[in-house]
Amino acid sequence: MEELLQFLFRWGHVVFGVAWIGLLYYFNFVQGGYMAKASGEAKVDAFTKLVPSALWWFRWAAMFTFLTGLVLLYFIMTGLSVGILIGALMGTLMFLNVWLIIWPNQKVVIASNEAVRDGGEADPNQASAAAKALLASRTNTLFSLPMVYFMVSHMHGAGAKGAVATDGMGDLAGLGLWVSLIAVLAIEANALFGQTGPITTVKGVISSSVVLTVALGLVVGML
Repeated sequence: MEELLQFLFRWGHVVFGVAWIGLLYYFNFVQGGYMAKASGEAKVDAFTKLVPSALWWFRWAAMFTFLTGLVLLYFIMTGLSVGILIGALMGTLMFLNVWLIIWPNQKVVIASNEAVRDGGEADPNQASAAAKALLASRTNTLFSLPMVYFMVSHMHGAGAKGAVATDGMGDLAGLGLWVSLIAVLAIEANALFGQTGPITTVKGVISSSVVLTVALGLVVGML
């Protein structure tokens, strides 16, 4: 019975994760480019009709990806690895970015556009809210490739270094783990207080995500 439950939660985790990351890529790779070129009227129309629906699916896909992931962590508690811990940390930060940064700030942008649609004035805080949401969204895109790499690789040996049982946590104190954790938390700190920098553009965030995946993979594998 436990094996069946693990399978069902793993299946759900993958399905919800596909929906979440798929919408994340849509926002960053498709919608963002359209909004940069669209007319003011088209933006108002999109932010009052399309974006609220897309964000509903986006944030709830993130929620259920996170919840099914927690259940899976419980099931594999006796076989944790450095890789799965790093991947789980990035996934958790991405989930928190959705609910605590992206969604609250996007609500400001949506409300501002609704006011304009109804003949009122735009919210003067709209630009700063959009910038905060963009930075968090770009950060999630940056995390996405290494997060998936570590989540998958521990099942195939490439990221299994540091696998431990519940009675031995020594390998989890390795230098590779701590260097990776510091790097991930520093990037998240930038999402809260910094700027988009090299992840401003689509090409920049994709290349940065690839570089981060390679760098963290080498750190975990070599240290």
